[in-house]
Amino acid sequence: MNMNIRPHDLLWLHADATLLAIKESWVVQQWSPQQPVVVRRDVVQQGTVPIGVRGEARHQRAAGWVRMQDVARIDAPEDLVARAATHRFYALPTVQALHQLQQQRWSWQWGVTGSTGFALATSLPVLHAESDLDLLIRAPQPLHPDELTVWQQQLLQLPCRADTQIETPYGAFALNEWLRSGRVLLKTAHGPRLTDLPWTEENR
Repeated sequence: MNMNIRPHDLLWLHADATLLAIKESWVVQQWSPQQPVVVRRDVVQQGTVPIGVRGEARHQRAAGWVRMQDVARIDAPEDLVARAATHRFYALPTVQALHQLQQQRWSWQWGVTGSTGFALATSLPVLHAESDLDLLIRAPQPLHPDELTVWQQQLLQLPCRADTQIETPYGAFALNEWLRSGRVLLKTAHGPRLTDLPWTEENR
């Protein structure tokens, strides 16, 4: 199996998998390997993956680790988009919005994260009519601002509020920040950095 694991991927674990370094007591009662965990951004330690666990309540989020060998399947954000048109939650605004974005060709890989991505992967009822849509664009190379502006304009026509994170080789930043000023808070494995060079290793 391809073990190219990236932030925002949903990981399905083997039945005997153990979550490491998680202290929150609710995780023991609520989580099972029948639910995926999400890859979070952190410094990778040998043989393990930094992950987050989602609880039943909105405020219930826990950070921990899993062993690489415990990963059974990966659902990447871009893989989940294709499920929107035929999903049981299609009537909800964020799922309809995904299908609407699919009708156009874009020059980049993009996907869905957050509650909508989790719902598409699991069919668990974590969405409601007022949910926001969280999107991700893969950008190994700098993208043209004009194309990104067109994307942002399309988001304004969707039936829900939508936000986009741009994923570079060195971290991720909010698209609306980039279009507004060209200076962004880049989320990296070593913490956030304010920069106008999100595609360079020595960003400042």
